[in-house]
Amino acid sequence: MSTTGLLALVTQPALRDELDRVGAAAGVRVIHLGVTVPSRKAWAAAAAVVLDEAAAARCSPARLPRRAHVIVLTDAQPTPAGWQAAVAVGAQRVLTLPADGNELVAELAEAAEGVRDGARRGEAVAVIGARGGAGASLLATALAQNAGDALLIDLDIWGGGIDLLAGTENVAGLRWGDLTRQSGRLTWPALRAALPRHRGVSVLSGPRNGDQAHEIEAGAVDAVVDAGRRGGITVICDLPRALTDPVETALSAADLVVMVSPCDVRACSAGAALAPRLRATNPNVGLVVRGPAPGGLRAAEVAEIIGLPLLATLRAETRLIEQLEHAGLRLPRRSALAAAAARVLQVLPGRKAPAA
Repeated sequence: MSTTGLLALVTQPALRDELDRVGAAAGVRVIHLGVTVPSRKAWAAAAAVVLDEAAAARCSPARLPRRAHVIVLTDAQPTPAGWQAAVAVGAQRVLTLPADGNELVAELAEAAEGVRDGARRGEAVAVIGARGGAGASLLATALAQNAGDALLIDLDIWGGGIDLLAGTENVAGLRWGDLTRQSGRLTWPALRAALPRHRGVSVLSGPRNGDQAHEIEAGAVDAVVDAGRRGGITVICDLPRALTDPVETALSAADLVVMVSPCDVRACSAGAALAPRLRATNPNVGLVVRGPAPGGLRAAEVAEIIGLPLLATLRAETRLIEQLEHAGLRLPRRSALAAAAARVLQVLPGRKAPAA
């Protein structure tokens, strides 16, 4: 039996009884929460989450992270409002009981099997610049290199290609153009084998060498991020500042959103405008401030103006910029960028806090 269990927010007695029966058949312990909206941690840790239409409507404003095995149950044909609530909460299935009982058993059995495998669910970080040229792609690449086994996802198809930073521009493998119509469930081992990989980082980027660019679809983003997280690795998403559906999908799925801001007045103004939009999608947002500070602003002042907690500061590294003109990013252990990346990763729930 799964020790994590199934979170259930189902108040109708007939649906509760049927869910208990199906949970027993699938070998999943059902934890009934009544009308209480679960915390983000409990939502992410459960083997599966089952809601009725009313619970889906209650949970959607909480902007809980996107995850697999979210199911909405009904005892009749779903209403239009029920469908809207299911989409808003990120449900993959809307099932009617008892007619769809066998499908629910299969879905819960798959969820329980994933928990029994003992695999740690990976964490996701989304990185975005306060303004253009802030250094978000650089920090995203550093985070991926510091995370160990990682997946680095480039969502800015017009940004020049993060594979130039990651050192995979000449490595064969899948790019976004090969996945633009992909949605649903992907397996991490298959995705890892297909993607370009360098220094322990698998990279999914846009086209290279004049190939046609393809718009990224939200379903493909959700499928790729979910595959990496189910594979137990750290997923790093490098985001453009345009909050399109694919970008919103990555923001919703992230355990942590990191804004990168230069230490200047223009970046402060741009960051202060962007921060409320980010928090509306995901409340777990922090700030990394990058030097130099031409006007003498301090990192704490930048954080106060933008209105986000300061996660790390990053001083300018002239030699690093020169290196990037000739090769991909390779971080010395004592570099300021490596230190900043390590501090950001320590914020994630599964990481140990730095020693005092």
